[in-house]
Amino acid sequence: MTHFGIGVSTAVSAVPSTLELAVQVDRAGLDLLTVSDHPYHADRLDAYAEIGVLLGRTERISGLVSVTNLPTRPASMLARTVTSLSALTGGRIVLGMGVGGLWDDIARLGFTKLTPGQAVRAFEEGIRLVKMLGGGGAPVTFDGEFYQVTDLEPAAETMPPVWTGSVGPKSLAVTGRVADGWMPGHAADWLSERFRTSRPLIDKAAVDAGRDPADVATVYNFPGRITAESLAKTRTDDGRWVGGSAGQWVEELTGAVLEHDAAGFVLFGPGGTTPDAVSAARWAEEIVPAVREAVAK
Repeated sequence: MTHFGIGVSTAVSAVPSTLELAVQVDRAGLDLLTVSDHPYHADRLDAYAEIGVLLGRTERISGLVSVTNLPTRPASMLARTVTSLSALTGGRIVLGMGVGGLWDDIARLGFTKLTPGQAVRAFEEGIRLVKMLGGGGAPVTFDGEFYQVTDLEPAAETMPPVWTGSVGPKSLAVTGRVADGWMPGHAADWLSERFRTSRPLIDKAAVDAGRDPADVATVYNFPGRITAESLAKTRTDDGRWVGGSAGQWVEELTGAVLEHDAAGFVLFGPGGTTPDAVSAARWAEEIVPAVREAVAK
């Protein structure tokens, strides 16, 4: 399955338009709504509170926090949150996981500032523990470096897929060992140098762990303009996608799926902004159905 989504705002000031946009793209048949997770900013909504409300307003679309700020959300409680949302929505949730990057901001919230090495180890522990706490089974005891639980009963609800936003080599290796999907950082796409140097690290780690690299899907955050007319150039001189007409988007994304094994795309406006209602409609009603049809042939 190829996933098609849209990134929506976490701004408190944008709540009315965000709610309208979520309903619009759900009715139009998109697969994913994504929100970022920066709980240290007072003018931003809590990511899981927002996703919960958006899923309550919609019927078919899934939610994804892209990506969960793990240092601020202990893994055992995160597992409870995600399995609860899955139970409430009929499984309409994907778990995004991140190492954590803005450590001075994280520390202002009262959480311990970790070194880069510690953060990556905590990241892998967190993913492993979260996966143990869904799907029922025997009580879990976990005695890790960063997380400890004792005789904790897993939720009956199956844990959803775990997608990461890994960037560094050690974090990418964690993705290969234990994750189900990867969303390349900095809006890197299948033609970027970042992708070309990063994806092999995931694949090697997966093989070393006895996994099939194909089990780790690549889903792209993909910003750009949707224009009424075709553009002479859809990419900058350094190769970054800028957008184009609906037909140019369809050609680009179809090629990404068929030639580069892309497993999904989340639309953002230029510079990572939230798409406006017109762009969202063209994405959901023109571009996505055409790509789905082309891929299915």
